[in-house]
Amino acid sequence: MRIEFAPLNVPLRRRLQTAAVVQWIFSFLALAQCCLAAFVLLALSDWWMVALLYAGWLWLDWDTPTNGGRRSQWMRRWSVWEHFRDYFPLTLLKTVDLDPKKNYIFGFHPHGNKHTCTPALFSPAPWCVSPCMCLSSGVLVAGAFGNFCTEATGFSHLFPGLKPHLLMLPFWFRVPFFREYIMCGGLVSSSKSSLSYLVSRPEGGNVAVVAVGGASEALDARPGALTLQVQNRKGFIKLALKHGAQLVPVFSFGENELFDQIENPTGSPLRRLQNRLQSIMGIAMPLFHARGVFQYSFGLIPYRKPIRTIVGKPIPVVQTPSPSSEDIESLHKVYLQNLAELFEQHKRSYGLADDQHLAFI
Repeated sequence: MRIEFAPLNVPLRRRLQTAAVVQWIFSFLALAQCCLAAFVLLALSDWWMVALLYAGWLWLDWDTPTNGGRRSQWMRRWSVWEHFRDYFPLTLLKTVDLDPKKNYIFGFHPHGNKHTCTPALFSPAPWCVSPCMCLSSGVLVAGAFGNFCTEATGFSHLFPGLKPHLLMLPFWFRVPFFREYIMCGGLVSSSKSSLSYLVSRPEGGNVAVVAVGGASEALDARPGALTLQVQNRKGFIKLALKHGAQLVPVFSFGENELFDQIENPTGSPLRRLQNRLQSIMGIAMPLFHARGVFQYSFGLIPYRKPIRTIVGKPIPVVQTPSPSSEDIESLHKVYLQNLAELFEQHKRSYGLADDQHLAFI
């Protein structure tokens, strides 16, 4: 394989953008392990009292990730996120104003091909159809993170009075130190109680961002893919009805263009192995690749592809404390229709052809 190296005269701004993306990838692939190791080493050192005090704080603060988290506007406005935004670049667009007195559930699509689910051992959300969480290390979905965990694309300016909360697997909020870092960006637990807390606040102003597609969608995610695993994803619909939260479809054009994935068509030996591992362990293993830091031929750094995230119109939801199957099915059909319309209205601005349509499975 011929390796294409990056030129030596790359402008400083582009080097800063690449560095911002590298630290982002490190944060959600290795930082948790580093934090856990640091805590263990601290507990075994002469500074064990610090570890003991933090353990006490962890016990007292245990429920915070399910009670709205603890965001830091200072951290969300770090300049590093502006470099992260400009790497792709990343853009957030709204179609209508949203009432800050109401609560919303943003259904984020597509999930992207950077997804790692965790087995049901780690308390999967009972409201999610899949045994895997909707979002784990899959926070590496660039559009979801950049738009809703930072202010780089101007969420607070576009939607004044609203606070976005990106849902993440509960297990990560049990990791010492790491939990504090991710909560600062607005990440919260993806448990049922966490989502219910957000969308049931009487004062309104909360946005729960859910990556609806699961592990199966990740295995089909690759450049040009327009297939979404949504037909059986109805847990968030039920909670929207139960609490009267407005449903908002969100489509992120370019999300699937960031990584290549080794061909794994349905029925192939690789796909059968991936499906087998998913059914046994609850782990999706898409074999993805893109570019490196100093060369463009291979690696885990995403390609420089523009991402345009479109926030659609809210779907009015009448609060139904005990929704029936018919209620859920009816609202689910409306949601899918609105999602398809959002895609059709904006696909040309992203350069997609008229004959390209979303496929729901």
